[in-house]
Amino acid sequence: MTGHAEQGSMTRRPPGWLDPLLGRLGTARAEDFTQLTTPESGGRESAVLVLLGEQPEAGVDVLLLQRAATLRNHAGQPAFPGGAADPEDADASATALREANEEVGLDPASVTVLAELPKLWIPVSDFVVTPVLAWWHAPHPVRPCEPAEVAHVARLPVSELVDPENRMRVRHPSGWVGPAFSVRGMLVWGFTAGVLNTLLEMGGWARPWPRSRVVELPPTGAAPAPSAGTDAVDESPVR
Repeated sequence: MTGHAEQGSMTRRPPGWLDPLLGRLGTARAEDFTQLTTPESGGRESAVLVLLGEQPEAGVDVLLLQRAATLRNHAGQPAFPGGAADPEDADASATALREANEEVGLDPASVTVLAELPKLWIPVSDFVVTPVLAWWHAPHPVRPCEPAEVAHVARLPVSELVDPENRMRVRHPSGWVGPAFSVRGMLVWGFTAGVLNTLLEMGGWARPWPRSRVVELPPTGAAPAPSAGTDAVDESPVR
């Protein structure tokens, strides 16, 4: 894991609820997130923003978007803001913040970047993704900036993500099986659910949930994302 300086001119100490997660991430490896080995070279560099905030009534939450149903790849699938690196991006954090600004109007100055997590490989698209963990120290309204790409933006409370009633595994028509969350009308699966699954465990938020609950993922044209926390098709337990 790579640490990163805070965004903006002030040094802000993250809230105490982040301490367990940040302490665990100090020794995090790619193997904690995925069963796949990230290639030493090749693959398209990209980054996603794992943005944790807090609301008075809902508590700790994470910002997710839902991709437009008309997209060629990953249509209708919930995801972290993010995308492919541009040549002018200084690092993965710059990529994640730029993409979040373009997709949902996130002000980079409202964000304190905490860490760049290990690079994870998504073989179906050959993306090498760096999840960038950040604290939303000054939350503000966000929205889909490009409706042709982003259909919906939501702050999903951690308390609802870890509720056993909202946890399951999904089976893709290809046979791929992995963890999933069903929260506020969004079925979060694939790469995004795998990263969330691991971070919730590391942060001490996870609760026991019925891993025997497996639902079939309707074929939507979206390719499976066999990475980050996924199972083999023999349905061995998720971490």
